[in-house]
Amino acid sequence: MRAAFIKTLTEIAATDDRLLFLTGDLGYAAIEPFVEKFPGRFFNVGVAEQNMVGLATGLAQAGFIPFVYSIVPFAVLRPYEFIRNGPLSHYLPVRIVGVGGGIDYSTNGISHYGLEDIAVMRALPGMTVIAPGDGMQARTALQNTWDLPGPLYFRLGKDDRIVVPGLNGRFSATGVDVIREGTDILIASMGPIALEALSAADILGSQGFSCTVAVVSTLSPAPTEALADLMRRHRVSVSVEAHFINGGLGSLMAETMAERGVGGRLARCGVDRLPGGLSGSPAYMHNHLKISAPHIARAAAGAMALVQ
Repeated sequence: MRAAFIKTLTEIAATDDRLLFLTGDLGYAAIEPFVEKFPGRFFNVGVAEQNMVGLATGLAQAGFIPFVYSIVPFAVLRPYEFIRNGPLSHYLPVRIVGVGGGIDYSTNGISHYGLEDIAVMRALPGMTVIAPGDGMQARTALQNTWDLPGPLYFRLGKDDRIVVPGLNGRFSATGVDVIREGTDILIASMGPIALEALSAADILGSQGFSCTVAVVSTLSPAPTEALADLMRRHRVSVSVEAHFINGGLGSLMAETMAERGVGGRLARCGVDRLPGGLSGSPAYMHNHLKISAPHIARAAAGAMALVQ
């Protein structure tokens, strides 16, 4: 996803010299296309993410559109106060780019996991929050949002090889894209873990359940109408996210059900405990944290048993 994003950003930058790129001394082997083409518009601020957001705020105030890039916890958590007091408070077009959402940096341990970023970013009124499912959707999302007014957060996956079947690069204005149609269960996912959602739908299909699978790529502004419409058509809805279970997609769906009077039952599949000192491959960690396809299918089937 990183490669598609940087390639697209470089193409857009060729059409608008207001675009700048800042990094906190990382991203190499991914950001070179932009650096090589626009060396005068690239700034490595060093391991100083708070200063990076402060610098970007000043650049945005001066009329530029700065993109600041780092691994999710360093792009979001370390400079959070600076994001709130800078681009958010002054409604400036600073683009925060967090790479490695969820546990993409799985072998680096908890310091590099991004499991609370959606919760804290969508809590900020006026912050647009986008989490594409794969590289093709990241490209379309960037093409459609790079010049929006106000601040924006992109949550990117690290693995450039992931392609979500059925998504085909779509980025809906509603923030929700259906990639499989069904009648019994809605499985709504956020980010590249959509692959696990599709595999869970296959497992449930073998058990006689028909599943709709959707990718929710815009978390703020909340796509409440699209989500409410989908949930009303299914007896059970399931949220799937590589994120803590509170504050992310599952919470958004619960809020939508309560506020829109949507019936049915919701099962939330997310990370419900600290990973601790354990690390391993993404597949291993997804299974350990109970957000792999078998766990998703089990949660969905359990919810269906309660409504039948």
